[in-house]
Amino acid sequence: MQIKLIAIGKTDNHSINSLIEEYSKRLNFYIKFEFEVIPDLKNTKSLSESLQKEKEGELILKKLANSDELILLDERGKSYSSMDFSAYLQKKMNGGLKQLIFVIGGPYGFSDAVYSRANGKISISKMTFSHQMIRPFFIEQLYRGFTILRNEPYHHE
Repeated sequence: MQIKLIAIGKTDNHSINSLIEEYSKRLNFYIKFEFEVIPDLKNTKSLSESLQKEKEGELILKKLANSDELILLDERGKSYSSMDFSAYLQKKMNGGLKQLIFVIGGPYGFSDAVYSRANGKISISKMTFSHQMIRPFFIEQLYRGFTILRNEPYHHE
């Protein structure tokens, strides 16, 4: 199985990018992982919130194959403990899935078309984080999940 994280908009914050690179490198020891950024839309000041979500949604949907499982990182999604999330990952791997794609939407969330295509939603926290910060947090949780599956000493209960 391959895991891909797609995010809308780049970040210029070197500290965030450094964390993303560090945990992506660690994660690739366990599974093929790719982080892809869809560039920010241009001239968004003239777009309504709904039109911006729709245009971002079109860009997200273009990145998917029919066989991909799409999971949205969404505040209304299911919450997991780190242990439960590792079990979730194991179940996906056991299911013979080729590619599991997680998506971090833009500032206004996802379009109806993206919600319709999604196979599920996961909430990272009941708290709200910037779309920049959630990237390293989620990649670290993927890494943590795989260290739990391998019974490595990274996670402490």
